[in-house]
Amino acid sequence: MGFESFIAKRYLVSKHKVNFITIISIISILGITVGVAALIVVLSVFNGFGSLVSQYLMNLDPDIKITATTIEGEKKLEEIPGLLNEIDDVQFLSPFVDGKVLAYNQGITQVVNLKGIEAESSDKLYNIDENVLYGKANFSTEKNVANVVLGLQLADRLQVITGDTLLLISPVGIERAITQFSLPLSKKVVVRGIFNSNNNDYDAGYIFSAIEPAQHLLGYKKSVQGFEAKLTDTDHSSSVKNILEEKLNENDFSISTWYDFHQELYSVMQIERWTAYIILSLIIAVATFNILGSLSMSVIEKQRDIGILRSMGVRENSILKIFMFEGILIGIIGTLIGVILGYLICYIQIEFNIYPLNPAQYKIDALPIELRFSDFFFISGASMILAFLASLYPAKKAAKVNPISAIKWE
Repeated sequence: MGFESFIAKRYLVSKHKVNFITIISIISILGITVGVAALIVVLSVFNGFGSLVSQYLMNLDPDIKITATTIEGEKKLEEIPGLLNEIDDVQFLSPFVDGKVLAYNQGITQVVNLKGIEAESSDKLYNIDENVLYGKANFSTEKNVANVVLGLQLADRLQVITGDTLLLISPVGIERAITQFSLPLSKKVVVRGIFNSNNNDYDAGYIFSAIEPAQHLLGYKKSVQGFEAKLTDTDHSSSVKNILEEKLNENDFSISTWYDFHQELYSVMQIERWTAYIILSLIIAVATFNILGSLSMSVIEKQRDIGILRSMGVRENSILKIFMFEGILIGIIGTLIGVILGYLICYIQIEFNIYPLNPAQYKIDALPIELRFSDFFFISGASMILAFLASLYPAKKAAKVNPISAIKWE
């Protein structure tokens, strides 16, 4: 194997002259370099935006959500904590109720989602505490007035600050209130905290309270809507969901993971990522066509050398390896330089923010970059496979050269 690689290197880099075949080989290397570097940079940008979006979307989302969908399911809700506690991945769980209410403040009204949770889960499950900008996540009840926490955009629309009082009006029993000329069910609450999760769904439409006042307003009395859980590893959400689906009747319960909450968005992002990967891989594919062309011309030019080697006893397999090594060497050089260039560009962006963004529009001040080791294998692997396939045909043609015909006119 040693002499095959030695000859391949001499054919690729000639010390005496630079011919047309050498120029095409250099173009092939540059093409692979550009393709690999572009793939690394683009996929790293996709990784950065993907992680940023996931971080924002999952800021207040649970990892697992179990909701009763039938009366029979509501009766079996008391079994859920026992089932969840049997699963090792479950770190914390909490009951919840969720529903629409009308928020009123000095002539301003907004339809909002009122979510009742246990006070302990505010920090351990929903990360509300770390997202609070003003005040604090206080869910206690003082003098029969419940404390609430709401999103920054919603607070702006309702024109409230911490310490202000809101009136929450429930849709439960509103038909009876109209027909019997009585007041609809309502409750005064005090704003104790304003959070900013960078998730518009929560920031513009959610009020969090303790579970008891939410149960009263939403008509749940002492019952709950379901349970939500935080896992030790969010990547295990699908496996936990499968375990629960085996133990619970799908007709009585709806089981969702953090991925299911925004499945359409995640799917689009994944499609965009793979589309970019395939399109940019075409740059490498075009470069490998140059490898095929340069090797094919090299086989024609080196027919005399092939004939001499064959007459000296070199086997067909060794001739094939010589030209295979030459093509693969082009792939290795181009891939290696491309990886270094791509990671260098990413490093400069991470350290120096050479491509800034408007934080008022994008919520970030620079193009996000996230390097993943797995991308190195996928990109390098695709590049080397294409270089290998491009080298295969010319190498086989070289191995089949008739030594007598190659040297009889020399």
